[in-house]
Amino acid sequence: MTPEGLAGFLSQMVVNRVRHAVMIWGPPGVGKSSIVSTVARRSDLEVIDVRLSQLAPTDLRGLPVPADGVSRWFPPEFLPRDGNGILFLDELNMAAPTMQGVAQQLILDRRVGSYTLPDGWFVWAAGNRKEDRASVFEMPAPLANRFVHVEVEPDLESFRKWAMTPAQSGRLPIDERIAAFLAFRPQLLHSIDPKRPAWPSPRSWEMASSLLSAGLPIAPAVGEGAATEFDGFCSVYAMLPALDAILDAKKPTGSRGSKSLVWPDEPSARYALTLGLANRAGDPQRALNGFRWLASQATPEWVQLFTTDVAWRLRAMGSFGVLTELAKSEPAFRSFHDEYASLSGHGAPITDPDVVGASRAEND
Repeated sequence: MTPEGLAGFLSQMVVNRVRHAVMIWGPPGVGKSSIVSTVARRSDLEVIDVRLSQLAPTDLRGLPVPADGVSRWFPPEFLPRDGNGILFLDELNMAAPTMQGVAQQLILDRRVGSYTLPDGWFVWAAGNRKEDRASVFEMPAPLANRFVHVEVEPDLESFRKWAMTPAQSGRLPIDERIAAFLAFRPQLLHSIDPKRPAWPSPRSWEMASSLLSAGLPIAPAVGEGAATEFDGFCSVYAMLPALDAILDAKKPTGSRGSKSLVWPDEPSARYALTLGLANRAGDPQRALNGFRWLASQATPEWVQLFTTDVAWRLRAMGSFGVLTELAKSEPAFRSFHDEYASLSGHGAPITDPDVVGASRAEND
């Protein structure tokens, strides 16, 4: 399941009030906890993140306190008493078997000791797999059988769509060069290096973007190999034509001159140019100008890559309908749609993300 698919799956569980406990499996750095947080925010739910590996069994069950000749269990303060939300048991299988055993009752019966989880709360958990070289314990079969199990894998399109969406909740925007580079080198989206502490993953690329914004090297986040390739790609990116001049439909000025507005021959430069335009096309008119230029310079698969990414961004900004209206009066738009449909066998609108797979295959 892709990260985007997982977000849709969890959202539907919330909408339909499906209370079954969910166990999310996936490699480190793929964004499991971020997806849970995103679903909670969109659904207006609170999230309580509990790391069972850091707790003792009494921390979850509570402490016995004598009262009227009997022991009463006082539950911990971090468990919810009311409201609606997600009780998220992150890194569940890093907890010792005894701790997992205590959690078993909470997961199945929604209670532990004298505590009962309120009706408005979901119980979701996450963990890494053994093949990811994570320090995990085997999940007991009785506990595993209490979950709905879903597995999430790194996915380039999900990452790039997320990266191109306007930042929310304090998240810094992802540097446009990272999204363009990973389209060119998708193998480096997630590549565990067992011999190095730093290696590329969606999480470490987000950290790398923060380092870039501070003028710092990114090797400490993604490793030397990925950082070296990225630096080489940035050298190509720096030599791109005047992107803003293209998007503003203006003739470039300065030392580069009009000769800089030429479709490049080198594949990495083509990725950099196409996605550079898509990343900077922040409004419908600039997007349409970028489409016109690419349609006059590039082959259909590159124009399709551009229009798909622009559609993602403008949908997230709520201005996709404006682009659609502008495109209706653009002759090149219909001409390209017909040409692309004939080339790929797709008849969907060129801004339909469902057809991006075909254009990706063409580019590769």
